[in-house]
Amino acid sequence: MKLIKTSALLALLSVAGINAQSLKSPDGNFEMNFQLKNGVPYYHLNYKGKTVIEDSKLGLRLIKDNTIAFDNVNKLPDGKNLNSDFEKIAENRDSKNENWAPVLGEKKYYTNHYNELSVTLNQPNEDRKIIVKFRLFNDGLGFRYEFPQQKNLNYFVVKEEDTEFNFPYDLKSWWVPADYDTQEYRPTTSLVSQISTKWESSFDSNASQTLVKNAVQSPLMLKKEVSGKEKPLYINLAEAAVINYPASHLEVDSENFDFKTHLTPDAQGAKGYMQTPAVTPWRTVIVSEKAEEVLDSKMIFNLNEPTKYTDTSWIHPVKYIGVWWQMFVPNRGTWNYTNIDNVHLGVTDYSKTKPNGTHAANNDNVKKYIDFASKHGFDAVLVEGWNEGWEDWFGKSKEFVFDFITPYPDFDIKMLNEYAHSKNVKLIMHHETSASATNYERWLDPAFKLMKEHGYDAVKTGYVGNIIPRGEHHYSQWMINHYQRVVDKAAEYKIMVNSHESVRPSGLSRTYPNWIAAEAARGTEFEAMGGNNPDHTTILPFTRFMGGPMDYTPGIFQTQYNYYDANSKNFANTTLAKQLGLYVVMYSPLQMACDLPENYERHLDAFQFIKDVAVDWDDTKILSAEPGDYIHTARKAKGSENWFVGGVTDENARDFTVDFSFLEKGKKYEATIYEDGKDADYVKNPQAYNIYKKVVTNGSKIKVHLARSGGYAISLKPIK
Repeated sequence: MKLIKTSALLALLSVAGINAQSLKSPDGNFEMNFQLKNGVPYYHLNYKGKTVIEDSKLGLRLIKDNTIAFDNVNKLPDGKNLNSDFEKIAENRDSKNENWAPVLGEKKYYTNHYNELSVTLNQPNEDRKIIVKFRLFNDGLGFRYEFPQQKNLNYFVVKEEDTEFNFPYDLKSWWVPADYDTQEYRPTTSLVSQISTKWESSFDSNASQTLVKNAVQSPLMLKKEVSGKEKPLYINLAEAAVINYPASHLEVDSENFDFKTHLTPDAQGAKGYMQTPAVTPWRTVIVSEKAEEVLDSKMIFNLNEPTKYTDTSWIHPVKYIGVWWQMFVPNRGTWNYTNIDNVHLGVTDYSKTKPNGTHAANNDNVKKYIDFASKHGFDAVLVEGWNEGWEDWFGKSKEFVFDFITPYPDFDIKMLNEYAHSKNVKLIMHHETSASATNYERWLDPAFKLMKEHGYDAVKTGYVGNIIPRGEHHYSQWMINHYQRVVDKAAEYKIMVNSHESVRPSGLSRTYPNWIAAEAARGTEFEAMGGNNPDHTTILPFTRFMGGPMDYTPGIFQTQYNYYDANSKNFANTTLAKQLGLYVVMYSPLQMACDLPENYERHLDAFQFIKDVAVDWDDTKILSAEPGDYIHTARKAKGSENWFVGGVTDENARDFTVDFSFLEKGKKYEATIYEDGKDADYVKNPQAYNIYKKVVTNGSKIKVHLARSGGYAISLKPIK
């Protein structure tokens, strides 16, 4: 059984000559204690007088003499590490209480309120200094390592972080296995003590995959379950401001309920190349007795720097459709123009090849999507498969596949852009890099120039496959810097970036608001490739979404695929009404209606909600939530008095009463309710729904029924 270290023990250690520093949150509910024990740094976190994280080590291991192992970095002896032999030489305290306005966000203003403790440590034998900076908010703790410029610590290579998160009790956890290249896995729910036994069955295959055994990815959602009158405790572990540093994972000690930071290595096995002055990302611990408050936390964004863009007027929310879903459902389209697989960009003359007749990104089809977008008030149309090279890339380690400027013969860029603009619609460019980051960087300027010339102001990037340069990983320091270079270059051309197969967001949309969204998790496309579990979308907001918006691409209306192929037995694990609820539950300023126009035209009454719902917000209220079970959310549209409510559930049917007390007093609203039909079921009857209207005030309540893997949506407009 583990021993729980308490603040009383810290006091005894202080009496014994061990120096300890304490920091409290502005509201006094959190207390963080830092101490050196025999020269080793530790921290300890309490919430309302009870231990959340017991004494946990801090520090970093370095590679000896800056040498690199080409086989296995862990075989190298440690260098002059930054994890022991310290003395405290200074401490500084600070605090801040401010409101700031996100360019795009869930609320008009976010509150950034914290108390700060910076502890300067020195290794006297080496004369090397580091700073451990702690910020304690009313919703949790953030801390990082800082390395001042100095003579004896100039350039160094990180072998691993020794940052620990040690818990005094077993916790319920919602997790996906650690992987250097993908997060596209179904989440597993288990106790921490069970992770090691369930880890081997927690994943399926992926286009690029490098698993880390007995480790999980962050953000990680945890819960201390209790009985009687004791309140539960919800805990979220994540990271913020991942810049010029690898993304991290969490090694699991299932026996002791502990976690330890595990950084993504580069092709040589090293973790991070550091030049002082430098800082690491923030490690974050969000804690609350209410799951709703975890979802409402903006601490990860607060730990990022304000945007340095002086002009953000070109950054805007986008609601779009796309030539995309038809390539996933049976018999509807392909990305490639021809079925010849030995083409070579710059050598093959596509105008002389035989078209396959299934290429979706052709002029006539794209014009149909533009017409549909214009008719129903959408901002943009994404077009995938427009450019040459798709026949010869998947599964091949080729550095040069796409040039991002050469269209197929049946895609007329100039004509289609003029046609789209005449309909008040923009096109979204798609850049599938084939995971060749080096090639993409060479083409960034000409590709973005082409976009600018033709009025594209948003790009979807993709990184399917193993990264080139070979041996690099999607989440290594080199690729973190690559994603940053793409965003920086895009900003020069006033282009917004939606990155797929990239690193998960860490709040950087505050600093770089043109990084409008990312994928970095198992999205809707998997509903056509094996399916997402019914609880998937009740977990993602507590994990992947904590660091920023996801391009989840909801909106499937035709969920059973025998509609396209009579022999297909596949279906999406959702009701139609649940798809509507996702537009409110899952925040993104970039929202897609992913299904085919013909499927929306058969359900225009339900499609009305997708047309009406906002994608940028002045306020957000988490009405009720439990990870893995259900989420109910209300949001107020940006610059409007309109509200929207959405709810989703897992594989269990549920009833919920929507309390409209968040509405303005004295006003009446017309509520349009879109809910699962009485006989709706995600397997047997997914398209059964009911729509009705009702007048409500802030004193009203409405009962809704959610079918298995079902949901609902409500639009609220003031009655004038």
